[in-house]
Amino acid sequence: MEVTFAEDHICFLRYDFRGATVHPFGMVTPARIRDADWKAIRPELRTTLGETLFVPHRKQAELERFCRRNGIVRSTRPDTWADLLEPFLDTRLDPADERACLARLGEAGFAPDEVARIRRRLTPLMHAYNFEAMVWEWAYLGLFDVLSAANAPIVRPSLQNALGDPATFYNWTMETAERHR
Repeated sequence: MEVTFAEDHICFLRYDFRGATVHPFGMVTPARIRDADWKAIRPELRTTLGETLFVPHRKQAELERFCRRNGIVRSTRPDTWADLLEPFLDTRLDPADERACLARLGEAGFAPDEVARIRRRLTPLMHAYNFEAMVWEWAYLGLFDVLSAANAPIVRPSLQNALGDPATFYNWTMETAERHR
């Protein structure tokens, strides 16, 4: 991922997530940015169309300056994907934690059967990403991680291809990310 900042736009010179409006490269102007969170685990901006675009952490200060210069507000939001991907962490969760996770997802409009379907769909992909590829993340998997798993060369292409059309999958992840409390 490679990003540069100009006075009135952000250039994504290499954006590896297939389906993104800036894949493999593209530009975003302030008029297309709804908000941003330069203090997030993975600095991000959200477009007016509801797409989350990530910026390398080393560019965090540049993203903040760009946003302040262009009047783009900082907005934090829960990462719905963190709750959806919780079972794929390299850690043992107690039943109380799982109940709390399902309650948060319920508040965001996810019925238990939908949560189960999403997790079943992603089980092969996320196991390959976090365990077979030896990422071994034990604290946090989120939207960035599901997109990485769907695109990274460390995951078998057959698992990525099983997700279907990359643009359709990407759009689904963005729509899901927009469903938060």
